[in-house]
Amino acid sequence: MNKEFFVALDLLEKEKGIPKEYMLEKIEAALLSAFKKEFGNSTLMRVAIDPVKEDVKVYLQKEVVEEVENPQCQISLEDAKAISKRYTLGKMVETEVKTKNFRRLSAAAAKSVIIQGIREGERKVMQDAYESKREEIITATVLKVDPVNGNVVLDTGNGRAVLLKSEQIPGETFFVDDRIKVFVMEVNKEARGPLVTLSRVHPGLVRRMFELEVPEIQDGIVLVKGVAREAGSRTKIAVWSRDEDVDPVGACIGTHGMRIGGIVDELGGEKIDIVKYSEIPEEYVAAALAPAEVKSVTFTDERACRVIVNADQLSLAIGKEGQNARLAARLTGMKIDIKAE
Repeated sequence: MNKEFFVALDLLEKEKGIPKEYMLEKIEAALLSAFKKEFGNSTLMRVAIDPVKEDVKVYLQKEVVEEVENPQCQISLEDAKAISKRYTLGKMVETEVKTKNFRRLSAAAAKSVIIQGIREGERKVMQDAYESKREEIITATVLKVDPVNGNVVLDTGNGRAVLLKSEQIPGETFFVDDRIKVFVMEVNKEARGPLVTLSRVHPGLVRRMFELEVPEIQDGIVLVKGVAREAGSRTKIAVWSRDEDVDPVGACIGTHGMRIGGIVDELGGEKIDIVKYSEIPEEYVAAALAPAEVKSVTFTDERACRVIVNADQLSLAIGKEGQNARLAARLTGMKIDIKAE
């Protein structure tokens, strides 16, 4: 195997990210497979790969014994001495085998193992790339929209993945070459490559968007304490500040609503309520029911409370089809019973 062979390995590493050491292991396995087909399964061999000298050699090995029982892997002391006086019992006699002399069937077997190794290497690179993006946002390009089931095939930069119809925001449409943000929910290893679950409805998408958009969150001054979401309609996100001089709600909204505006646009106009988190449960529940004004919160149980609002605030507190109260309950983890005064 010549210099061009190692150049090919360098290209694989550069273009596909497959480590040269990984492919050299596969090359060794391929040569072993070809060798066994050529000389039999009981034969012994050694593969010597020298990346520095860019050289690969294969040696047939035979153990020096007094009485030969298996000619494929043993050689008599007398025959070994005829080759070199230095051989003694138990030593290995090595004879170089030129790979170019392998029969076509053996060479095809070696080629098959190498191709399989390349595919496995590509899958491993993809798996590692997606694993590093688990529970993160990635930007992908739309390659195809299935007109039957509505699933979208995306180019993620590390391969192709499918955004299922069930993980799309209700009502949104995509076109080829659109660039969209998706949340990497899960990465499972499969025989044909990593099975990646992408989503645009997961609450983690909104959380990560705020973390990317708001410097105070990136710096750890403002913390996201919780997210409750009904994708395509409304989201409530609770934030808290470590610094009393920093308003967490104002930081997330931004000057003239610039920060939250970009997120709303990406989500197709989805409404976002930014709630100020409080370690006092009554205050937290009252804030979570915004934009309704709450008069009082009384806990009837550890995880249940009764909220009193003015009559004109009742429908606002409950929300359309109960959405506001439902999201507030999900955000706070409380069972909320809302009553008019």
